[in-house]
Amino acid sequence: MTTVRLNSTDNAVSFDTDALVVGVHSSPDGPVPAPGAEGLDDALGGRLAATLGAMGVKGKAGEIAKVPTFGALSAPLLVVAGLGDAPEGDHDPEVLRRAAGAATRALAGTARAALALPAADAGRTGAVALGALLGAYSFDRYRTGDAPTAPVGELTVLSRAEDAQAAVDRAVTVAESVSLVRDLVNTPPSDLWPARFAEIAQETGSQAGLSVEVLDENELKEAGFGGIVAVGQGSANPPRLVRLAYSHPEATKRVAFVGKGITFDSGGLSLKPTASMDWMKSDMGGAGAVFGALVAIARLGLKVNAVGYLCLAENMPSGTAQRPSDVFTSYAGKTVEVLDTDAEGRLVLIDGIARAGEDEPDVIVDVATLTGAQIVALGWRTAGVMANDDELREAVVEVAGEQGEAAWGMPLPEELRKGLDSPVADIANLHPERFGGMLTAAIFLREFVPAGVSWAHIDMAGPAFNKGEPHGYTPKGGTGAITRTLVGIAERYAG
Repeated sequence: MTTVRLNSTDNAVSFDTDALVVGVHSSPDGPVPAPGAEGLDDALGGRLAATLGAMGVKGKAGEIAKVPTFGALSAPLLVVAGLGDAPEGDHDPEVLRRAAGAATRALAGTARAALALPAADAGRTGAVALGALLGAYSFDRYRTGDAPTAPVGELTVLSRAEDAQAAVDRAVTVAESVSLVRDLVNTPPSDLWPARFAEIAQETGSQAGLSVEVLDENELKEAGFGGIVAVGQGSANPPRLVRLAYSHPEATKRVAFVGKGITFDSGGLSLKPTASMDWMKSDMGGAGAVFGALVAIARLGLKVNAVGYLCLAENMPSGTAQRPSDVFTSYAGKTVEVLDTDAEGRLVLIDGIARAGEDEPDVIVDVATLTGAQIVALGWRTAGVMANDDELREAVVEVAGEQGEAAWGMPLPEELRKGLDSPVADIANLHPERFGGMLTAAIFLREFVPAGVSWAHIDMAGPAFNKGEPHGYTPKGGTGAITRTLVGIAERYAG
């Protein structure tokens, strides 16, 4: 992974690096240097604005331009990152994250780069560091021959903010966890089946200071985890349930996170169309986010107790697979009629949610690439948040926004519950109508939340995997979405 360090110099002009990143704002008169770029125009003979204007640079957010310095600066290359209109107050941390990420993506193959973006305080310094590290991510494990250009080798964030080192250290820890999740999501299912995921969680989690417990298929069946067993019974790779736990001696609150971990989702006997199947290696993104967050929480030493459940299965069609109209008994004791085997994520989650309730947490948050309806409703970049507690729902949305992860609160209309009635079991896993699928999936999950426990559900089917072009600090493929939000939730309860 790219390394990052902090430097308190206020003289970017003479800083020794291979590339210097600065910000510019848009204005009616053309791009205007942002704080951190002071003195550059003078060093370049007053030609910076004219040069950028000739290149068509407007200073819009997301723009990146490279300008040779011809010896006027210590850095031979100046990289200009658009920040949009100048704010009336402090810069939005997410604007800085995205600008830093876009710049480091554009500098792939560069040995050293320094970022002189507007890092006025510790929080914004951390935002620049985090965005830069996330933008420098690459997944080249399966490349042979001429691999794509390597990411930036070393990053330096230029900032004189007080207590900035702690913010940079946090950024490094969080970036490492997000990168871990991205790696897992990008790994093909031939190399990441449930037992293998459990092994990685056990090894990496133990190294981070987590206690790790793994239940295999026989233990799951014996303990009554009917949902996880039912989903995984059609695969040659049997299911697993991983429990990760972190405790702090001064903690007064406990949070529980539950992640959907379908290492590959064919749809089971309710087979998906081919075009919908090629990116289903990402269907374990919820479990990945929970895993990454628990690792970060432990490494940050947060004053909170946290448990995470990775509900791992591979959903495959075979002679042993569950069938539409099958009924199983969940860990909570309720029976479920399976009308569609492609609505499998909710079946593993209900077992994890019920088990998490036994830890007596202050809050349960589950995370899942649960429904295509989330993408229909909110698009590829915005997660949906539903809850049995309005204040919790709004708090999760707020934390996600603080962390730079788009999320939107959604309702749980009571009239949709009747559509989950089953003539033969306590509840059916699917509403017969296709409309409001994200909401009915959450209503189904709510039925298994232990009484008196505050619970929130995050559906991130779109945000977990970027099928389009890279943008900001987000790469193509696995994004590590919601990992940062879970860390942020834990930080709130630690506070």
